[in-house]
Amino acid sequence: MKASFAEPEIVTKKGKPVSVILPIKDYQEMLERLEDAEDVAYLKKARTKPLHYRPLEDVLADLAKK
Repeated sequence: MKASFAEPEIVTKKGKPVSVILPIKDYQEMLERLEDAEDVAYLKKARTKPLHYRPLEDVLADLAKK
């Protein structure tokens, strides 16, 4: 059985919307956009924190101890 929808189909229960049926391509694009939005939100939050740097010599010394 092959179904093709030009627009999302809304499934109702007792007259109220409960689900949406949409093409997988549209769903995948929506997920990608959501992930991008989450990444942007994380970057905005990360940029508000002060940056801390360590001299390269300290990092190399710590790595040599391991």
